Parts: sequence; C-alpha cells; structure tokens
Amino acid sequence: MVNGIIGKKVGMTQLFAPDGTVTPVTVIKAGPCVVVQKKTAAGADGYDAVQLGLVEDRPVRLKNVNKPMRGHFEKTGGGVPPTRVLMELRLDSPADDLNVGDTVLVNLFADGDAVEVVGRSKGKGFQGTVKRHKFNRGPESHGSMNVRAPGSIGQSAYPSRVIKGTRSSGHMGDARVTVRGLTVARVDAENHLLMVRGAVPGANGSVVVVKKSVRK
Repeated sequence: MVNGIIGKKVGMTQLFAPDGTVTPVTVIKAGPCVVVQKKTAAGADGYDAVQLGLVEDRPVRLKNVNKPMRGHFEKTGGGVPPTRVLMELRLDSPADDLNVGDTVLVNLFADGDAVEVVGRSKGKGFQGTVKRHKFNRGPESHGSMNVRAPGSIGQSAYPSRVIKGTRSSGHMGDARVTVRGLTVARVDAENHLLMVRGAVPGANGSVVVVKKSVRK
C-alpha cells in the first residue's frame, strides 16, 4: 500500500480540546490523488514505486497539455485525467492492491499517526550571514564598522584561500525541506483535509507531500 499523498498547504489554525487545551495545527488539503503510473522491481524500472497525480478542483484539458505529457497520460488508457502536479513515491514492497486509475484518499491516515512532510521552503532572496546563518553581530559603538560583516573567512599564510563550504552570504530559502516528527491531529475525510500538529514548510497554497513516518 502507498504510504503517502500529495496535498496543498492551506494555512495554520488551532484545535480546542474539551478541557481547553489549544493545539496549533497546519491544515493540508490532501488529495484526492490518482495513480498515473506503477513501477515494479520485476519490471524494466528495477524498483517499486507509484506515480500520483493531484486531482484539483479546476481540471486540466488534454489539449492544453504538451505533447510528451499527453502521451504519458494516454498510456493509461484514457481513464486518468491530466493533472498539473505529478510526484513519485517509492515503496518498500510491491503495491499489489493499487492499479493505474485507482484513487488515493486522505483516509489513508488516522488520528495520532506519525508523519513527515516534504515541501519547498519560502524563498528569501539574497541574504547576509546574520539572517542566513545566524551569525552574531559585531560591536555597535566606538566607531565600529563591523556590525553585520562576517569577519575573517580565510588565512593569510596557509592555505591562503577560502575553504570550500565556508558559510557566507547568498541565496536563502526555496529549497526542498523535510520535517519529521509530526503527528496527525485530525482527519476530515469528507473535505479531504489533514490537520498536522505543528508547522510545515512552504507558503500557503504550495504543494507538499505527506508520508507516514518510518522512524520510531
């Protein structure tokens, strides 16, 4: 059985327990997803996986899909509509209970399940070392001109160069981020909503993948 689903981050809210306990949660519109392709270790691919497509409220017309993707969806026999978001999920064992055209819903999860969420962090553009790497600031009095400068980044005698991988200014964010140790607080199967305790990466409306955690 597939252990994950594609969704979109809706935003954050709070859940109130009968005793007044407040739990911050992130609401994810998870699925419905359709199986577009199935790969097996015994076949030409050499590994077990399924390719899922996120079915959105606004469908994609086949004539608006480019020629390579049109051929990819036509291989399904015409039963799978084109989708904008396609992602592949690796499997530990063959998914004998899934076939091309089957639907994966949010009821795959239950309250209390340990999950991990994969998303793309918000892009921050070009940033300095203080914001990007949490460097300390320099002295701000007595005429100091080294308030937010990174300081020494090399040596004068040996090796007389900047070592590769030295933390410096540069592009921040817009990277693939995996957050582990999250817990499912509530599942709303009727509205395809998954409420995960805590924060997940990405902006509201961004695509995320929710998978069952394999770590204890």
